[in-house]
Amino acid sequence: MDIVSIKEKHEDQLLKLPNVIGVAIGEKVVKGQVVPGKEVIKVFVTRKVPESQLKPDQVIPKTLEGYETDVEEIGIITAQVA
Repeated sequence: MDIVSIKEKHEDQLLKLPNVIGVAIGEKVVKGQVVPGKEVIKVFVTRKVPESQLKPDQVIPKTLEGYETDVEEIGIITAQVA
């Protein structure tokens, strides 16, 4: 399966995890730097929580069917009124 199919397959399950507000496909970011050509499944969260503070079934997997995940903290998203 390709990365798009894997993302779609797992998206609903990921969105049920604490603080998860979005799932996409993008480039891996390490210490603020993009890793060119490293496509991953991005999991957007309101805030990152240490794995030790989560139950085992609340932890975002490091990989999904061979594709790495990358957790990115983006805060709370609110709609802007025009």
